[in-house]
Amino acid sequence: MLTILKTAYTDTRAGDLAWALGREPLPALACRDLELDGAHVQLRLLGASHQVLLDEGYGSCSETVACMPGSSTPLPLGVSKRFGAWEYEFAACVETLSPGSFTGRAQELLALVADHPNGLAGTFPGAPHAFTALLVQRHEGQVRWRTWHSYPQEGRLVSTRTRVAAGNRCQRDPLEPLPGATRSSARGPALA
Repeated sequence: MLTILKTAYTDTRAGDLAWALGREPLPALACRDLELDGAHVQLRLLGASHQVLLDEGYGSCSETVACMPGSSTPLPLGVSKRFGAWEYEFAACVETLSPGSFTGRAQELLALVADHPNGLAGTFPGAPHAFTALLVQRHEGQVRWRTWHSYPQEGRLVSTRTRVAAGNRCQRDPLEPLPGATRSSARGPALA
């Protein structure tokens, strides 16, 4: 889904982005609610980037990547942590592109997200290559999302990738035998 955000594009920089986990919902310019195999996901476009709210039987999780005045947590390259009942992984990448490459990449990403059943993208009036885009999917019990934030005045594109899984799925020691298995069968077949 592609929408034109009803606000002017402000001259922010990729370096102004900050990351936060567990924030309350912030005022959004556009939202998309999705049900993915028992998980409720709300994709939110903020005036200053994105917020994803996840609610499942295991609990709730929120991720905010935005220009947040007074935030003391800049955009990290990577985070891996336990958050409530969740195992949470986040990664970010900042690319600087030539003007032609930037325009082509912006058009490609907007087309991808606009046609995706689990996507949301927003552009700004008068600045079609200034956008925020989000895609979410559920895969093997995990909820994953990708986001893109463009800064055409700098030729920069910020990409993020997040994976969230219920923490109790990761607690068993993989070398510990399954219930009812003998020690030798847990190690696999013997070599001849």
